Amino acid sequence: MTDVKSNQATGNAALHYAAWQLSRRGWNVMPTARNAKGSDLFCSNDDESIIFGVQSKGVTKRDTIPLGTNLENLRSKWWIITILAKSDNPVCYILSLDEVKELCLHSPPERNANGRPSHWLSASKYDQPQFREAWDRLSD
Repeated sequence: MTDVKSNQATGNAALHYAAWQLSRRGWNVMPTARNAKGSDLFCSNDDESIIFGVQSKGVTKRDTIPLGTNLENLRSKWWIITILAKSDNPVCYILSLDEVKELCLHSPPERNANGRPSHWLSASKYDQPQFREAWDRLSD
């Protein structure tokens, strides 16, 4: 299996696991088109008085999450990072968009070939007790 297919399978496993976890907690969940810009999932309560987007990120081990070159392109209100995504025991971390932006690291433009900064979320930033399996945060 190529790395691209493996990465897609990991992302799909994380997306579907997150959707399952949200659904079993009472949210109506609709996946979006894969590789579309923006949210991977849209969620609502039964009367649609609460609606939010979720960005799903999946990795096979505790790893860095790339965020791209422009934080303004990040849109989803909530982020669910699933580690061990293809295992029997995935672990999810639930962060708000503001937390992702606040906790991310970046390299200066001169360190990149394209001259633009790259942003990422290191595992030590998202792997914290207040984010681990914190599904109850989504009702805020």
